Amino acid sequence: MHKIVDRLAEARRPAFSIEFFPPRDAADEQRLWHAIRQLETMDPLFASVTYGAGGSSRERTIRTTGRVAQETTLVPMAHLTAVSHSVAELRHVIGWYAAVGVRNILAVRGDPPGDPMGEWIAHPEGLTYADELVRLCKELGDFCVGVSAFPYGHPRSDSLATDTEYLVRKIDAGADFAIAQLFFHPDDFLRLRERVAARGCTVPILPGVMPLTTPKTLRKAVELSGVPETPAVVRELEPYMDDPASFRAAGMDFVHKLSADLLGEGVDALHFYTMNRSTATGQLVDSLGLSPALV
Repeated sequence: MHKIVDRLAEARRPAFSIEFFPPRDAADEQRLWHAIRQLETMDPLFASVTYGAGGSSRERTIRTTGRVAQETTLVPMAHLTAVSHSVAELRHVIGWYAAVGVRNILAVRGDPPGDPMGEWIAHPEGLTYADELVRLCKELGDFCVGVSAFPYGHPRSDSLATDTEYLVRKIDAGADFAIAQLFFHPDDFLRLRERVAARGCTVPILPGVMPLTTPKTLRKAVELSGVPETPAVVRELEPYMDDPASFRAAGMDFVHKLSADLLGEGVDALHFYTMNRSTATGQLVDSLGLSPALV
């Protein structure tokens, strides 16, 4: 099974990766696997499945990641959080991933269940910081480990300087690459990349991109980004809120331009948050001329 860091080094340029979330029910699972099979034909660098704070979500994530590893040609990346887990439980999950052939893990501390901005309380026998989770993954096997990066700073960080320090700690702990949360202007990502490079870190950082096809996806993108103020794209798309076709066209135009500008600035790969759909991501892959990875 390929490691993501090797795929990044060997892939044609520019490339892309994809992210899914675990299905909630049978209908969701059918839609998810339709999207997986459609995007599998485009040979992304890797495919990841998010890891929720709830127990059932975790089980679905683990099961779905295992299916991706065993039933597709995709290179899977497993998500893992420290939320409500003892170290013993984390060891068990990591060991299961290894047993089904998963060699790539995204290690994040995670948000408190129920309220992302609620008080963080570590498991009494667990971990407190993402860098500790990175070290645990590295200690338990030959894993390629990714971490999250925040163009606007993590909501719990009191400054961009503090947030950069935490990201550098994760890299120093052994992280091989990072994936940036959503943002709305190329400079937001490029400044993040510059802050990390100024600290002497050279690991790849992939910008996260979400196709904006509906008002719901726009609201979700703003929520996930943690942007401190309303981005201009909200005002740009407001006139189309009641016109689904026009909204989709304008939203996709915005994301295409954002992505093209990033590629023009030397970004080697884009990470697409697919929302478990294949059509919009596939259209962006085609229109941007993104390459299949080398097998």
